[in-house]
Amino acid sequence: MAKIAVLGAGSWGTALSMVLAKNGHEVTLWSALPQEVEQIREHRELPDRLPGAKIPASILVTEEKEEAAAGKDLIVFAVASPYVRQTAAAFAGLLDPAVPIVNVAKGIENGTLLTLTEVIRDELQKKNEAAWDIAVLSGPSHAEEVSLGIPTTLVAGAQTKETACMIQDLFMNEHLRVYTSSDVIGIELGGSLKNVIALAAGILDGLGYGDNTKAALITRGISEITRLGVKLGGKQETFSGLAGIGDLIVTCTSVHSRNWKAGYLIGKGKTPDEAMEEVHQIVEGVHSARAAKALAESVGEEMPIVEKMCEVLFEGKGPREAGDDLLTRDKRLENSHLDWK
Repeated sequence: MAKIAVLGAGSWGTALSMVLAKNGHEVTLWSALPQEVEQIREHRELPDRLPGAKIPASILVTEEKEEAAAGKDLIVFAVASPYVRQTAAAFAGLLDPAVPIVNVAKGIENGTLLTLTEVIRDELQKKNEAAWDIAVLSGPSHAEEVSLGIPTTLVAGAQTKETACMIQDLFMNEHLRVYTSSDVIGIELGGSLKNVIALAAGILDGLGYGDNTKAALITRGISEITRLGVKLGGKQETFSGLAGIGDLIVTCTSVHSRNWKAGYLIGKGKTPDEAMEEVHQIVEGVHSARAAKALAESVGEEMPIVEKMCEVLFEGKGPREAGDDLLTRDKRLENSHLDWK
């Protein structure tokens, strides 16, 4: 069995630690927050984030970076996207380039427009210019369900087949099925951009719109994600798979989704700041919206849903007005590459 460090003791990092411990691995769960470490050590649960789940006593919980990094076979980055760079910088002198890293957070860094595996590599190479082996694990998955052993599927993307298969072997069990892929950038973009669309889905529900509207949003949303993702080097097949349409569906339709919750509150009349405060967790879609819009502009790709979400989040546009704008756009073909005979 492997020795694995999970960096980040939030809901997703803790849920994956539970999976790995169940699979018989020696797991160290690290948090930068002393109160979080104490909570897990003392109570072996996170009732506000993972209700009903008991954290195995076999998982070592620590705030010591050296203890987390030393002698591991795999490092799992599970901190929320805004903290990925500072966590990578904090561990840069402690990690071994020969040890694979898998990122499980979803987001795009504002300013640099880097994906999170690129952010990790950027920071680690400041200390060591080695060819770091950094992979991604993503898909339609809520931590609450994974922690309870509810059947879930993910996809592991890596630069090499060997690393992807290693991650598959370590995480997979009778409740968690893991597929492999070589499309790291596609998986990352699918996982990041869907959070922006999920905010919009929550807004629709908050406004009282129906199933027809949400189906249209999801369908046009995956179209936007796919067009941008392919232009940035992702593969179209990825966006029709687990990390694309799969992740988009689960995030747009579930009350477990913090992005959906924040959007719902905005649709009910809360400001974006008030909505994020009430959710009490990082709302990744808010952080990714500006970056998604900037990425689209950088390659000349139109993303009308993302653009309207940025107007709602950062420019004070009313949610209903933004929806009206989308519905009254110029007439066009559904698929521009299809033409009449």
